[in-house]
Amino acid sequence: MHPQKEKHRGVEQLVARQAHNLEVACSSPASATKNDEKAPDDGAFFFASGLELGHNPDKNVESVGEPSGFSQQKKMPLSEIFSTAELVGYTLPQLHVGKSWYVDFFAWDPISERMKRKKYMLDRIKKAGDRRAMAAILITRITHRLMHGWNPFVVDDSTRHLTELSEVIGKYRDYVSAMEAKGTLKQKTAYDYLSRLGTLETYIEECHVPIRFIYQFDRSFAVDFLDYLILDKDVSSTTRNNYRTWLSTLGTWLVERRYISKNPIEDIHMLREKEKKRDALPAAALARMREYLNKNNRHFLLACMMEYYTLIRPDELRHLKIGNISIERKEVTVPADVSKNHKERQVGISSKVLSLMAELGTFDSPSHYYIFGDGLKPGPKMTYLNSFRVKWEKMRKDLRWPDSYQFYSLKDSGIRDLANAQGVVVARDQAGHSDVAVTNRYLKKGAAVPDSVKEFSGSL
Repeated sequence: MHPQKEKHRGVEQLVARQAHNLEVACSSPASATKNDEKAPDDGAFFFASGLELGHNPDKNVESVGEPSGFSQQKKMPLSEIFSTAELVGYTLPQLHVGKSWYVDFFAWDPISERMKRKKYMLDRIKKAGDRRAMAAILITRITHRLMHGWNPFVVDDSTRHLTELSEVIGKYRDYVSAMEAKGTLKQKTAYDYLSRLGTLETYIEECHVPIRFIYQFDRSFAVDFLDYLILDKDVSSTTRNNYRTWLSTLGTWLVERRYISKNPIEDIHMLREKEKKRDALPAAALARMREYLNKNNRHFLLACMMEYYTLIRPDELRHLKIGNISIERKEVTVPADVSKNHKERQVGISSKVLSLMAELGTFDSPSHYYIFGDGLKPGPKMTYLNSFRVKWEKMRKDLRWPDSYQFYSLKDSGIRDLANAQGVVVARDQAGHSDVAVTNRYLKKGAAVPDSVKEFSGSL
């Protein structure tokens, strides 16, 4: 083969090989472009550099017109170039030759809100002719991609990744409220979600977190937020884990709507939690509570007795209506839209509870009234969220009880006493547990050995 043809064929093969992987072939070395990263075949991606357009630290480097067909015009003033570039978001790439050969261009960085430089070094290609051929490919392809929306500073090719965080937060808040209105989310769940969202916004504001666009919602951001809760807000491991769970649901919501491509919370582990700080109430404490509430707040006494005897969860209790109670069958129906697991269930109600309800005139109200409305009396509007806890804390302070005695302790106490009297299976069904193992978690081992064990006489 003719030597000249062989030479051109070698260049063509080199150009063809390089064209398959533009970034690997032509990116500047790590030492020259430390912030550079591999560009995707499609989508967007930016690079930072402190050099200004037209400034060349190497006086021996000569700018060469674009081989892509763009003719070199009269040189523009720098201010005019940047004002034009900022309108379109980029400048066209061009080749520089001299001591170092490279192709560069500028693109708009949405984080720093200024034009930054992207540079491809060609020095690794030995022959000048091959460098010019590669520069032609680079300039043509870069120009095409820039004109079709590519940006080398954006790390995600999602169509929504540059949506501002404040806008996404607003849409998420509207979504949670809409799901609550439709009954898909319970009121307490919606309240918890929006409360945690508010804490996240407070963290961003208080700590001056530099997050503006939604694609910056990444693993580092989430870990820093969770550390802020532990270190600055001194929350418990349980509370931190609850926030982590919520962040994961938020991440899933963002992925489904293409704001981000992957849920960054999935790889964040849960912290080990201590045993819950909640104790069942002994018989003496239950008797003292009954005496106190009989004198001070009989409607709250009804709530406490229902929690102890029916084992219905506090938030489910708040949603119950008078029509959910059958006096004849001595049963309470927990509707599916009220139940935590979205399944309707029937639980027994003690004659003691029914007697107190009759004394309080509960059944004199319409069946569609909530059992616990304003002031914990029957009414058309259910009592406010956490009302049981607020009333309980006042009583606990008056009785000088420890913090481990909580309103939910009544459920622990009821499960313990019912299991001792009727067996753990009966307690399981009354509590609406899916398995006895769940019920057993409520039955803590006593500190003292029961007398029944000491007096037990077996067959041996």
